Amino acid sequence: MTTRRTLLRSAIAVVTLLLGAPVVAQAKEPIPVVATFSILGDMVAQIGGKHVAVTTLVGPNGDAHVYQPTPADARSVGEAKLLFVNGLNFEGWIDRLVDASDFDGTRVVATAGIKPIAFGDEHDHDDDHSKDHGKDDHAHDHGKKHAEADRHDAHADHDHGAFDPHAWQSLANGQVYARNIAKALAAADPANAKSYQANAAAYAAKMQTLDNEIFALIEVMPMKARTVVTSHDAFGYFAARYGLIFEAPQGLSTESEASAADVAALIKQIRKDGISAVFVESITDNRLLEQIARETGATIGGTLYSDALSEPDGPASTYLDMMRHNATTLAKALSS
Repeated sequence: MTTRRTLLRSAIAVVTLLLGAPVVAQAKEPIPVVATFSILGDMVAQIGGKHVAVTTLVGPNGDAHVYQPTPADARSVGEAKLLFVNGLNFEGWIDRLVDASDFDGTRVVATAGIKPIAFGDEHDHDDDHSKDHGKDDHAHDHGKKHAEADRHDAHADHDHGAFDPHAWQSLANGQVYARNIAKALAAADPANAKSYQANAAAYAAKMQTLDNEIFALIEVMPMKARTVVTSHDAFGYFAARYGLIFEAPQGLSTESEASAADVAALIKQIRKDGISAVFVESITDNRLLEQIARETGATIGGTLYSDALSEPDGPASTYLDMMRHNATTLAKALSS
């Protein structure tokens, strides 16, 4: 009798565990979220941690400017609880994708609260940290020169409207992204709000440390060596934040085509200013930059990551790695 009772109790215990298991598993299941491109996807993953399952639409080395969504993307968006977008018209295809997906979750604009740079008006960008580092005069001068050049105005409205969407290129803005992401995750998943907030705070602290490191790298560079030539105009926020001048034959989007006049003016400027290095980008066709380098005698200073991360085994596999890689690549080439 005792043996039978023991077996019965054991059987009841096993059944109870089996019946309870799905409830436990469901409670621990990460929430499905979608991020539009790799840099934003990494930020969401860093802050969400184990509590989120992140699907990134435009992956490493992908170009969000020319991206064409797929039916699988529509399914991913339709199943997501949160959709993280950059905003500032960066993802020109996002509304069509949302309409095709029957998405009924929350769309989160990661750049909310950031003062955007009006294209050609970088000198109006308010950056307190730059002022703290004595960069306000140089940033103003950069904006003035950039506006006076007036070479890309024809591209501005066609590509992204009035504002530069590449706001992540400033680590001060990166901290705003982190706060917006954490706030959205906490609202969607209150049970793990403290975890999101703690992750965001730790992440922002890392950004601040790297921000200081980049200022230190730039500060020792000669003023005459601070002009950077890249493929497309994706580094306005980096320029305004850290006191550099960026020039590019293309406009804000990789879809822009540089005119012969743009290229001729840039070649003339490189020769006049004695610019010794130009920088290719991971997402662009770099034949034009290589041609400009040949015609001016400038060297290829390295590869910069503007709109996308590298593959996991590359030098820019996370947002922080990307910002560090770009800064050290610039400093090494322009200081030599």
